[in-house]
Amino acid sequence: MSEYPGFDGVVGRTFAGSTPSWPERTMAPAGAPDVLVILIDDMGFADLACFGSELSTPNLDRLAERGLRWGSFHTAPMCSPTRAALLTGRHPHSVGFGLVANADPGFPGYTMELPDDVLTLPEIFRTNGYATAAVGKWHLAKEADQHEAGDRHSWPLQRGFDRFYGFLDGFTSLHHPHRLVNGNDAVTVDEYPPGYYLTDDLTDRAIEYVRGVDASSPGKPLFMYFAHAAVHAPLQAKPDDIARQRGRFDEGWDVVRARRFARQREIGVIPDHAVLPERPAELGSDVRAWDDLSPDERRFAIRTQEVYAAMVENLDENIGRLLAAYEELGRLDNTIVVFLSDNGASREGEALGTAQYFRTVIAAQMGDAAGSLQRDLAQLDEIGGPTTLPHYPRGWALASGTPWRMFKRHTFAGGHTVPFIVAGPGVPATGEVRFQYQHATDLLPTLVELTGVTVPTHRQGVEVLEPHGASFAAALADMAAPSTHPEQHYAMLGHRGFYRDGWEAITNHDPLTPFGDHEWSLYDVRNDPTQVDDLREQHPEKLAELIDAWERDARANHVYPLDEGAGLVWINRPPSDELYARPITLRPGTPTLERWRAAQLVQTRSFDVHVSLRTVGDGVLVAHGDQGGGYVVYVEEGHLHVAYNQYGDLATLDAGRLAGSARSVIVSFVAQPRLRWRIDVSVDGAPRGAIEEVVMLLGMSPFEGIDVGVDRRSPVSWPVFERHGSFPYSGVIESVRYEPGELAADAPAAVREFLVQLGIAYE
Repeated sequence: MSEYPGFDGVVGRTFAGSTPSWPERTMAPAGAPDVLVILIDDMGFADLACFGSELSTPNLDRLAERGLRWGSFHTAPMCSPTRAALLTGRHPHSVGFGLVANADPGFPGYTMELPDDVLTLPEIFRTNGYATAAVGKWHLAKEADQHEAGDRHSWPLQRGFDRFYGFLDGFTSLHHPHRLVNGNDAVTVDEYPPGYYLTDDLTDRAIEYVRGVDASSPGKPLFMYFAHAAVHAPLQAKPDDIARQRGRFDEGWDVVRARRFARQREIGVIPDHAVLPERPAELGSDVRAWDDLSPDERRFAIRTQEVYAAMVENLDENIGRLLAAYEELGRLDNTIVVFLSDNGASREGEALGTAQYFRTVIAAQMGDAAGSLQRDLAQLDEIGGPTTLPHYPRGWALASGTPWRMFKRHTFAGGHTVPFIVAGPGVPATGEVRFQYQHATDLLPTLVELTGVTVPTHRQGVEVLEPHGASFAAALADMAAPSTHPEQHYAMLGHRGFYRDGWEAITNHDPLTPFGDHEWSLYDVRNDPTQVDDLREQHPEKLAELIDAWERDARANHVYPLDEGAGLVWINRPPSDELYARPITLRPGTPTLERWRAAQLVQTRSFDVHVSLRTVGDGVLVAHGDQGGGYVVYVEEGHLHVAYNQYGDLATLDAGRLAGSARSVIVSFVAQPRLRWRIDVSVDGAPRGAIEEVVMLLGMSPFEGIDVGVDRRSPVSWPVFERHGSFPYSGVIESVRYEPGELAADAPAAVREFLVQLGIAYE
């Protein structure tokens, strides 16, 4: 017997004479096509030349020519729900995404994480031997799971992707992204190189992925999900791209919209009998005639649209680069390419647009619209660059969504009818337009049919739920084939809708008004595709039928409770989140404390920042935020400063010379009425001045997290950044301690019970 443990004692058998065996690995069928899904954020139906736009989009136009376009493709009216539907084939509420992943109100339809009993497209393709990669925006993990210690079970790599490069949040700066993630880890960046632009960077990474797979395993197919940050706010573009748009939109949104509509009829992406609806007049969603705007309002609106157009053309250029990489490798002809937007054009710039996106969230606290316009005009030449977070006015969103009514978040067609292009194996290269009603939930079963992959019945030992969608592969081959999606429910922020066989019932819910049958309107979209003629009086029985069907689907898919507009959906949080509002100590070398995690220490409350010094030098002591809002404590030429960025308006306090013997700096943010702070500064216990009143940072601001000893990425103070870059501290910081205090008396969480009762009153 051998002296080696585990040896069976057989003597004389050589390695060469043994019979090898290896575990079987799943291999994709020979010749299986690649799949490339390109998802754009907030692009309206009419923004591409092949859908009626005046913009230059030659690469997507060519893709449409060698495939098909869709004139009736639908998504959810908001981004996270669409992403969940696209990747799972199920209705968004049924998989926990009844809203964007920036809420966690505690109900099954709003869990903001992908459930264990649902398969995703990358999980299906990886099981079938594909390589899988995701690039860009994720937005399918709840905020409280996105920090360094967060649960990663709903992150890309845990949901079927081999590789991921992008961001987990809903949007980010295109010049200075607030937090990029590579795989499961945040990317450490102090300063981005001059000329950095996120769309270019993401495309570089996508090209790297396809080249890497092709070089390493040439026969292995790739499923790539490329979810762009553009054209979501903030509207930011490269200077040369913006310059090319000068003068293109001087005629205003009414002329542009009419011209796009005429072009759409000419190229056949809308039915011949469609009519262009009047501008919306609903309170809070209204769009003024271009001729009624003041010269200043027009100037600002034109600039924002020029930047938006520059983003669209840059997207097309980068999509062209990616498709060229596939072609160079000989893979393009065997790649199914899908292009679509995640919802309709965004109205988030509201009536006049904005230079600072977060300012619109707290407009009531910031003052009147005219004052905001003057602040915005002061930054007009900066619009599109890294110092502003702009968004265009609703009028341009209406032109973007031509010919449909309303915008993103609405259940009218403008909220969920999107540009859709498909090309590649199994798709006729005719350039035709299809009008079958199809939905994002149909994409998963369609890709499964086109590629021939097998869908597992279990995921990690758990039996999986069936997709709600149905393959529309037959409609690819035959424009006369029937729709495979005869009915669909919609629900978003109190708005509801239901489509069935050419009829559509819709509500436009005003916040804090009663729900009821009185809200519903009815349209025959076969004869009235742009929803102009309300037929509720002529066909009450049809309306009642669709309302009943909506109720059935809503109860079956966890749509309830409805959002009545009291704001509780944003405020309700699990008790476990309370631990994030406890005091913490940060030390030099700590990675950036992630955005949401950091905000729990400061939002709508008093708080103290204690900086303990070992030695005094120049540089940043602590920074929290970016060009959209935040605060930074720094020493420059021996003087202590506190700069507060109030949604683009910078206030700076010179707190005097910091002696070499100084060991303690305390900055106290004291909550005041009307969601304000007073900022008090002391050194070694001695007062050093105050900033008397600033508006609190609310919502998603500060957008960047907390850094110790440096102001990373987008700076709080642009003047300091211009002088010193990220300004690393030259002395030695012992620690920075955050001590959260009491909530402000008028903080939303402090009036939660009132909001509960307010909402109940309108149910």
